[in-house]
Amino acid sequence: MVKYTGNINKHAGFNWINVFFVSLFHLGAIAALFTFSWQAFALTIFLWWVSGSVGIGMGFHRLLTHRGFKTPKPLEYLLTVCGLLALEGGAINWVVTHRIHHAYTDRPGDPHTPRDGRWWSHIGWIMRGTAQQHEVAVMQRYAPDLTKDPVHVWLNRLYYVPLIICGLFLFAFGGWTFLLWGVFLRVALGLHFTWLVNSATHLWGKRRFATDDDSKNSLWVALLTFGEGWHNNHHAYPRAARHGLAWYELDLNWWGIRTLKFLGLARDITLITPAQISESQEVKVLRRAA
Repeated sequence: MVKYTGNINKHAGFNWINVFFVSLFHLGAIAALFTFSWQAFALTIFLWWVSGSVGIGMGFHRLLTHRGFKTPKPLEYLLTVCGLLALEGGAINWVVTHRIHHAYTDRPGDPHTPRDGRWWSHIGWIMRGTAQQHEVAVMQRYAPDLTKDPVHVWLNRLYYVPLIICGLFLFAFGGWTFLLWGVFLRVALGLHFTWLVNSATHLWGKRRFATDDDSKNSLWVALLTFGEGWHNNHHAYPRAARHGLAWYELDLNWWGIRTLKFLGLARDITLITPAQISESQEVKVLRRAA
């Protein structure tokens, strides 16, 4: 068995490619603020949902990483392409990093725990150290299901192409305003929204389950990530496709999965049962009493 030995040293050398592109997209996001149109705004909101909810939340996270539900392969690939529009790297690299996070949550080896620093957990980890670039053996160890799939390998290698194509279409139909809003501003904000799950939901919030980590539930992060902010719920039962358990825990990604099920496009959906919730609550009470 290959053990993850990635470099999470805060003083490791910079990954200059990541530094360059993260800086470029933030500069583009600032430039977007000097342009505006309601059409560009509406398109940006739509693409934010496509990339952040359909792509990252439903696709990269709940489907590819945790296999909380199943879809036909063509739809799986389509969800993956939607996630690539967020420019968070290739799906296989993303999945490997997240599976490592669950294997070592808030312990040595976690790629982005706030215990190594708040700034590190939010953005520092993507600028230094491993930065989602793993050795082949590590990729095969943590994502054998994806590394054996030639379509996923191809999409992972060309992860930046869908966004380039999207940008060209936006520029052709709406000029710089569409491009700056629909690509640069959306991607920059989307990155921070995803990174908040790594940082904020391990720092602030409430805990429903007595997990052996610092994961917490956060309403405001959930609102920015279509339901990914119910992070303590998620860490208690990582495979569960539904993260928001109570009526007030808004989980748009779960609504999306339910819609796929209604259309006959999602099956074998894993959920947290009432018995599991009750059992975990009892354990939490016993730990407090101890």
